[in-house]
Amino acid sequence: MGKAAVKSLFHLILTAATFVLAAVTVLASRSGHYHPESSTVMPLLGLAVPVLLVSCLIVSLCWAVARKKWAFVTLIAFFFNWEYLTAVIRFGSARDIPATASAPNHQGNPGGYLTVATYNVHNFGNEITGYSCKEIARYMRQQHVDVLCFQEFGGNKHFTADSLRRALSHWQYALIPADDSIRGLLPIAVFSRYPLTGGRFITYPHSSNCSMLCDIVAGTDTIRLLNNHLQTTGVSRNRKKWERELTTDNTRREAQAVQDAAETLHENFVKRAAQTDSICHLAIAAPHPVLVCGDFNSLPSSYTYRRLSGFLEDGFKTGGHGYMYTYRYGKRMLRIDYAFHSPELECIDYYSPDLDLCSDHNPVIFTVKY
Repeated sequence: MGKAAVKSLFHLILTAATFVLAAVTVLASRSGHYHPESSTVMPLLGLAVPVLLVSCLIVSLCWAVARKKWAFVTLIAFFFNWEYLTAVIRFGSARDIPATASAPNHQGNPGGYLTVATYNVHNFGNEITGYSCKEIARYMRQQHVDVLCFQEFGGNKHFTADSLRRALSHWQYALIPADDSIRGLLPIAVFSRYPLTGGRFITYPHSSNCSMLCDIVAGTDTIRLLNNHLQTTGVSRNRKKWERELTTDNTRREAQAVQDAAETLHENFVKRAAQTDSICHLAIAAPHPVLVCGDFNSLPSSYTYRRLSGFLEDGFKTGGHGYMYTYRYGKRMLRIDYAFHSPELECIDYYSPDLDLCSDHNPVIFTVKY
């Protein structure tokens, strides 16, 4: 085979791979439209969207440098995921927040502004001194946060629940499930400067994750809050096992590892979808404006995100700017923590500061006008 033939074959393979990548990326843009129970492949494609988008940009750039028209193929596929892109990138500058929205001492109704933070704190790193908890409390006071929603909230024998309460005493109202109700579960809690009423702890079948519902009474107004920690992916827990099996020379074990990973991911997709449906029913039935926030363990390409954003506003889209990610690892490509709000509420600020403390997550802080 001559050089011209080899070059032609190589070009044909690259062109075919470009079209395959584009087709898969376009297909992945529809992943959130499928309930995980009805499809095994689509949720997995949705999980791959960040990698697919980066791959499309790299391939498009390579073709552009080569001055080939095929650059437009992957570029078009990239923009087919516009819904995902607008959920992680917002142009424009931060909006000015009225002084009443960040006043350090609210009394009664503070002009109708409420600042809320949601944070998966990973049990504050199980630190003996409670350093991370104290630093988080200090930072949240500086940001004039009114309500703190925690996931994976818990102390240890050195820095106990009472120590946590003292560190967070700036927020005088708290809802923390009793020890007997959270046995075997990942703890969740809400702290507030405003009274909290109607507290309800929500558990899910065959899951260590949970949610909490309560009403925030701000002066004469009431806002319903749903603090959530939805089903984990299972990747972190099983990663070392899967990596060990994939590095063996045993093809059967490698195939089994891939199958186990796919089955675990799909099982948790289905659980997360059912949990999403449950909180959507609660949000729709709420007699007050609603805030739904927490660690959803789902990308903007997921069924979970599409279901919630179908009737609630994504706070980042209405009040955020710049590039948004909330998971500190994974090359900072993953947005899995969110704050949604009822259309009658107006989000005027939304950001996720990069706090290098106890967790693999960043907090999300947002201010709504009610």
